Amino acid sequence: MLNSLHWRYLKMDRLSRRVFVKAGGAAIGAASLGWAAAVRSATASVRPAPGYPAPQFVQTNGIRMGYYEKGAGLPIVFCHGFPELAYSWRHQIDAFAAAGYRVILPDQRGYGLTERPVDISSYTLAELCADMAGLLDALTIDKAIFVGHDWGGGVVWMMPRLFPDRVAGVIGVNTPAFDPRPENRVDRPPSLIIPSERFYQRTFQEPGVAEAALSRDVRQTFEFLMRKGGFWNVDEFKNLPEDSPERRMDLLTMLERGDFQGEGLLTEAELNYYVSSFEATGFAGGLNWYRAGLGADGAALSWDIDVPCLYVGAEHDVILPPSSSNGMERYIDDLEKYTVADSGHWTQQEQPEVFNRVALNWLGRKFGRA
Repeated sequence: MLNSLHWRYLKMDRLSRRVFVKAGGAAIGAASLGWAAAVRSATASVRPAPGYPAPQFVQTNGIRMGYYEKGAGLPIVFCHGFPELAYSWRHQIDAFAAAGYRVILPDQRGYGLTERPVDISSYTLAELCADMAGLLDALTIDKAIFVGHDWGGGVVWMMPRLFPDRVAGVIGVNTPAFDPRPENRVDRPPSLIIPSERFYQRTFQEPGVAEAALSRDVRQTFEFLMRKGGFWNVDEFKNLPEDSPERRMDLLTMLERGDFQGEGLLTEAELNYYVSSFEATGFAGGLNWYRAGLGADGAALSWDIDVPCLYVGAEHDVILPPSSSNGMERYIDDLEKYTVADSGHWTQQEQPEVFNRVALNWLGRKFGRA
C-alpha cells in the first residue's frame, strides 16, 4: 500500500537513513545467525501458487527469484504490491496468456519463492528495478511491458527511468507515476487521511514492530487487509471521525482492535494460500520496501517517460485516489487513464473482469496481438 507520502521518505536525510539502516540491520542480524540458510529453508517451505504453472527460478541481481510463466508472444511482467505475491495476478494469468501474450509473474524480492536479503538497503527501488532487468536478461528478453499494482507500480514507473532500453510500455494500477521536479507539481485535492505519527508508513519504519503485529495472527492480518467497503471505500471513509484510527490510516491499531469493516475479498482457498506463504516467510521483506528509499541519484535521472503508458485508478481507493495521477501528462506524452468504478485498493483482485478488459484493449491498440 503505497501512496505519495512515501516520496517524502525517499528524501530522508542521508545521515539519518544510514544510522537507521545500520541500527535496524544490526538488530535483525543479531537475531538472524545463519540468515542465508534460514532464507533458503523458509523459501523452500512456500507452496507454489495453486492453479499456476510450475514455478521456475533464475539468478538475478544477486538473488534467486521464483517466477511463473504462461503463454507466448509479447512479454508482460506483472509486479505485485504489499502484502501480495505473484498470486495476486491469478485473475490475469489465463486471460492475458489466452490473448496472445507471454505472461511472467515473479514473486519479488522479499516475497514468496524469492530470496529475502536481510540488509534494508538492498530493497531500494533501484535494486528492485535491477531485479526486473536481470530477470529479462535471464530469460533473454530484450524488452517487456511492465504492469504493477501498489508497490509494484512504484517499480514499473521507475523501470523506464532507470532501464529505458528494457521497457516497451507500462501499466500502473492504482499507483501513479510521481515526478519530484518542482515544475511538474500540480494541485491535487487534499488527502482524506489525517496526518499522524500513527500513519501506517511511519509505524512500518522501525524494524521488528510491524513484523510482530502482522505475524501475530497471519490469517487475521489478511482477513483485515484484503477487504472492500468500510474504510476501504471513499464515501464511507470520509464520514468517519477525524480522530479515528481509520481516518489516520493507523493500520496496526485497527488490526489489534479486530473490528473489521466491509467485506472480505478472498475465497477460503485464496486466503489459505496467502496465510501459508506469509507464515513461512514473514513480512520483513515486504516491509523493507517501505524503509529503503529510492537508492539512486534522482538528479541524474530523466524523469520523462517515452513509452506508451496506461494508468488504471480505482474510484474508492483512499490511499491512492485517481486524483493522485493528476499531472502525469506533463512527463508522459503517450498516456491514457481509466478509473474502475466501485473498486477499492485491490483493483485487479476486486474488479478483475473490468481491469482485464481495459488493459487488454489498451495492449491491443498499442502493441497488437502476437
